[in-house]
Amino acid sequence: MRQDSQADIDRLFHALGDPTRRAMLDKLSERPQSVSALAAPLGITLTAVVQHLQILEECGLVRTEKVGRVRSCRIHSQGFAVLERWIKEHRTVWEQRLDRLGDLLAEPDEESG
Repeated sequence: MRQDSQADIDRLFHALGDPTRRAMLDKLSERPQSVSALAAPLGITLTAVVQHLQILEECGLVRTEKVGRVRSCRIHSQGFAVLERWIKEHRTVWEQRLDRLGDLLAEPDEESG
């Protein structure tokens, strides 16, 4: 398994930490959208949408392409795969620690015996 850099993870959490960017991802999960379609329900300028999209694109969560005069956006799975690996690795470590704690707590107490 490829080890993702801490900077990649930091960028992903930064991107996902913003409610506007999460709303954009929710909208894009329905279907690809134009920049103007993303901007409309958010009540923000096209410039702000483009800035948010740049952050999402840099960490692999979104892919954009320009066809004619329209820039369309779609979900890109690369960033989600990095995030999924990070979560899986950390979940495994914590499950092992909790299993060990459970084993320790299940041992009979020598002082009360």
